[in-house]
Amino acid sequence: MTRRVVVRIVALLAAAALGGAIVLAYRQPPPRPVLMTAVDIGFAQDMSAHHQQAVTMSDMLVGDVGPDVRALAEQIRFTQLTEIGQMTGWLQLVDAPPAATTPMAWMGHDGHDHPGDAPTAMPGMASPVELTRLQRSTGRDNEVLFLQLMVRHHQGGIDMASYVVRQTATDPVRRAAAVMINEQAQDIQVMTTLLAHRDGAPLPYP
Repeated sequence: MTRRVVVRIVALLAAAALGGAIVLAYRQPPPRPVLMTAVDIGFAQDMSAHHQQAVTMSDMLVGDVGPDVRALAEQIRFTQLTEIGQMTGWLQLVDAPPAATTPMAWMGHDGHDHPGDAPTAMPGMASPVELTRLQRSTGRDNEVLFLQLMVRHHQGGIDMASYVVRQTATDPVRRAAAVMINEQAQDIQVMTTLLAHRDGAPLPYP
């Protein structure tokens, strides 16, 4: 067998292998689509809005607050922004809008029990009146009101995340919600301690 013939045979075998690989790839089932239920989508939309208020409240701390409260607020801000990015990614994958048409519809009646000076759309969220008070406060008053509002805010977030953990069949959503519950429960413990050091107490919830 001449060298030229050997080269041709090798080339033919390579072409056949490539063709087989292409056919095999063609026959493979398409990737499974990302499955998100209406509960998952509603949770991602509303929890993103809920998180955004926590970011807003963190930004309302004035310059003369204690370093312990400042550090906590920065940590909350970073965590909530990171999770907003994660949930925005979920919504983009399923081509869902970033905001719900009817907030908290995915939780039914459970999503509409909330305290505060005025009605709000989601559990634990601060009312416009409370946000104005926070923005105008200074010093110790700013610290105490921030901690009080954020404790209640986290309690509402835990209720939302706990509901989706019970209801969802989507593992990534369940895992992310469980992480939120753990993080926010730890934050509440820290904030309750910081409040006690300032002779403050958490607000009623729900």
